[in-house]
Amino acid sequence: MLLTAPLSLGQEADAESVSVAGTAVDRQSGTTGNTDSTVVYEAEFFAQYNPVTANDMLERIPGLNLSDDGTGGEGNRGLGTGGNLLINMQRIAGKDNAAQDQLNRIPANEVERIEIIRDTSGDLNVRGASEVINIVLTAAQSRSSTTVELVNRLNHDDTFETGGSIGWANQSGDFQALVNLELRPNYENREYRELRLDPNGERLGTLFETNTRNQDALTFSTNMGYNSDPHRMQLNLLASESDYPRPIRRDFVDFTDIGAINSVEEELVENEQRNWEVGGDYEFSFGNGSRLSLLSVANSEIRNFVRERFEADPDTEPLSKDLFIDSKQERTEFIVQGNYNMPLTSNQSMRVGLERAHTQLDSSLLIGSASGSEPPSERYGGLPPLPSVSNLGTRVEEIRYEGFLFHNWTLSERSSLESSVVYETSEISQTGVVNKVRDFQYWRPSLDYRYNITEDFQIRATVQRQVSQLPFALFATTTNEEDRDRDVLAGNPEIEPQTSWNYDVEVEYRLPDDAGVISSSIFYTDIENFIGRINATTDPDEPLSANGNVGPAKSWGWSNQVSLRLNKFKLPNAVVSATLDLFDSEITDPFLGTKQRIGGRGSASLGFRHDVTAHGFSYGFDYFYPNHGGYYDIDIVTITRNDAARYLNAFVQKVWFDDWTFRLESDDTLDDYRCRTRQRFDGTTIDGALALIQDSCSSRYRRLILSIQTIF
Repeated sequence: MLLTAPLSLGQEADAESVSVAGTAVDRQSGTTGNTDSTVVYEAEFFAQYNPVTANDMLERIPGLNLSDDGTGGEGNRGLGTGGNLLINMQRIAGKDNAAQDQLNRIPANEVERIEIIRDTSGDLNVRGASEVINIVLTAAQSRSSTTVELVNRLNHDDTFETGGSIGWANQSGDFQALVNLELRPNYENREYRELRLDPNGERLGTLFETNTRNQDALTFSTNMGYNSDPHRMQLNLLASESDYPRPIRRDFVDFTDIGAINSVEEELVENEQRNWEVGGDYEFSFGNGSRLSLLSVANSEIRNFVRERFEADPDTEPLSKDLFIDSKQERTEFIVQGNYNMPLTSNQSMRVGLERAHTQLDSSLLIGSASGSEPPSERYGGLPPLPSVSNLGTRVEEIRYEGFLFHNWTLSERSSLESSVVYETSEISQTGVVNKVRDFQYWRPSLDYRYNITEDFQIRATVQRQVSQLPFALFATTTNEEDRDRDVLAGNPEIEPQTSWNYDVEVEYRLPDDAGVISSSIFYTDIENFIGRINATTDPDEPLSANGNVGPAKSWGWSNQVSLRLNKFKLPNAVVSATLDLFDSEITDPFLGTKQRIGGRGSASLGFRHDVTAHGFSYGFDYFYPNHGGYYDIDIVTITRNDAARYLNAFVQKVWFDDWTFRLESDDTLDDYRCRTRQRFDGTTIDGALALIQDSCSSRYRRLILSIQTIF
């Protein structure tokens, strides 16, 4: 291991080298005056593995937890300050085009080193993670490289598909560019089996379903940057299209007194999925160490589908249409964030900032049914419309401001404290079936304390208040994708954000000589107004539930991780990793009035990877096993228990011709099934009259993937 004296992030080290098992790992501090706790992997360390991309390099680091930037998804608006990945100490101004996606686009030969930053620091542009990963690129006047990957997939139903990507990286003086074009095959054929039972356990019928997604996702992205002290600028672009059809066939058998009766149900779902994003940022560094940053992101996402269902007796075809659903959703967002980092003293710094996010969702939902009483309409697929459950058009719009202040304080050579306070104010307006405007204001304080017992042994304690962002889909009527017998979910214009206080203590020990990492953490969450299912019935003959604020809840858990190099077995390039998570939770269910869990009970996993560097050969596996039982999804008419599936993924990889990587993967090798038990009631779950039990299992896709990757 290479050991250096304490340094500020970004400084070069003049270190005395100590070679350990052919590795090259540095130590340097995360903040000025702090005990050395940042682990640095120089590029020379990875040369033995013949990596092609930056992601290949990260896979060789034990105990690494790379999370997303925490901003993606419809329920997370704005950029915020979360995440744990930086490139050249900079956060990428993007959400769909996030920094993590770039790891497979950055050629390994352009990486100078990888830093694992374990202390809090005012130099960081992301906050809240136990460790931050910083990819430092080499400085060069000019360079250019092209990365090519070909992907072939053979699915369990013998469907063969091909995709690939081509990426170009270029630097000319102070200008850098990454351009990537990817065609990602995303075919899936799920098989679903169900047994229907009466309350006494007698068989009422069976169901076999095939559900096929025939999708190819085409994505173009580019990241351009200009860096010339004291200025730094970036521009990021992304455009994606992934339309696809999803044909579904269901074969029913009903057992009656006169024998078995067969029936068929078919669906054709045409999906339209497209999105684009433009992001940019500018940073100016002052001579006193202060930095001023401006970031902006604009994006748009379309999620539309038309679903038509047909049913008939197999002997009396053609099938007749009995259901039509036309769902449209278009979401747009524009975000601007500015922040200013400044040193206060030799061991204190402060960051202040303000973010404005304008988000809008336009949606409509048209439902036609053969059972409707209205005249048939072509707008509703030639069926009678159901105006009571249709949504002719709803717009939900939010303008949100978020001001934040972070204070970093190096208390001693061993300890540091980061305190922050965020003030959020927003106005959410809804027009359409409901016309409503509401205002929200929240304070979100937090404390993050870290103590380095040694440079390898760290204790971290955090306290923070969190406020959830309301997914706009909760405000208006939407389709029910989880229950084929109930077409819609009711909207709730009165729903409020979920708030909670989170407490977490974590202990991490990094073994000497880069031999591995052991960590353990416990957490407790006190939730003030948990969002779950509530009773939204307006017509007693049509029981209906919606998402709403149920009441107080709490959750707690214990998480353990270990990742070890097998040095004692003379396998320094073999790493075994394991996790054990144990969770529990509690809430009073609004329908049953009993104590229930609000989440799963945890899981266990085991992973292994061995790089035979002398022959450019690697192999390994990842096994996941969920802890089943004890969690139920309860609404007004059903009680559902979902059990996650275990899975085993394995791979073998060989480098030929110096820079051609051939990789064969087996996904879901065990072909396991995810199972669900759903109880349906005569009336409501409140009445408690059980009418039907649906015991079902669905398969994950099993497939073989052969990829070939090179760089030139």
